Amino acid sequence: MFVLVCPCILNPSLRAEGITKPSDIDGFNQSIKRCEKFGIEIFPLPCPETLYLGLKRKPGTFLERLNTPDFTSMLDLLELKVHEVIDTRGYPLFILGVNSSPTCGVTTTYYGNPGNELPKRVGRGVFLARFPTIKAIDVLEFAKYRIYLAAPLFTEAERIFNTLIVELLEKNLFEVYVPQDIGDNSYKRDDIEHKRIFESNKKGLEDADIIVAIIDGSDADSGTAWEMGYATALNKPIIALRTDFRRVGKHELVNLMLEQSATIVRNQSELLKKLKSPLLFDKAE
Repeated sequence: MFVLVCPCILNPSLRAEGITKPSDIDGFNQSIKRCEKFGIEIFPLPCPETLYLGLKRKPGTFLERLNTPDFTSMLDLLELKVHEVIDTRGYPLFILGVNSSPTCGVTTTYYGNPGNELPKRVGRGVFLARFPTIKAIDVLEFAKYRIYLAAPLFTEAERIFNTLIVELLEKNLFEVYVPQDIGDNSYKRDDIEHKRIFESNKKGLEDADIIVAIIDGSDADSGTAWEMGYATALNKPIIALRTDFRRVGKHELVNLMLEQSATIVRNQSELLKKLKSPLLFDKAE
């Protein structure tokens, strides 16, 4: 199990001067950690821009700097080398790219502005575009993999369902913080233990990239509602799973404040789609 990774994710000095922000470095590092945590081997792609323009280069679009026969010929050779890797190692899970890059953009690329067009356009960079059957994921999207599972945990049925969701998420390469795993699963607690659990869960929310909340029942669990409220104050994205077919009002599946603070999904398949699981599709979308 391996992924093809644009080399500047591993070595940001390969990028054009002045474009790398601290948030980029953090995203690169988190993506590498995600691969390491789930045993995904990283195989670096070549960097066409560095090979053609050198390390010390200013930012530029494809049309400004790379739209030459020599660069096209070089891409032809690099493409063959990548296919040799695939022939030897098998099909990669996906390509980890860097959005906006003229060569390695995933959903956006700085192509240039012929006529009155904007220099940044939708689509892959010119190098990744040569591998249309391999799914590509932007590195900063892939970096968002730490999930806090907010859910009731007071009955055996609730804890079993929570475990099922955790296993589903981990199978799809997400790291999950689960309150029931840190001791929040028993009425035999004193004030010191209450404080420890509160602080641990609060930090778990603060460290998470995404909150997944289970909101089944005639009314959402009060602890889950608090966690959703705190996550909203932290500007964390919330995806709320409600498999319960009941409604609380004519226009609401659940309490209005909870519904407006989250994206509601109705089953596990919808949950994985909203989380943009990297394993959902074998080929490029």
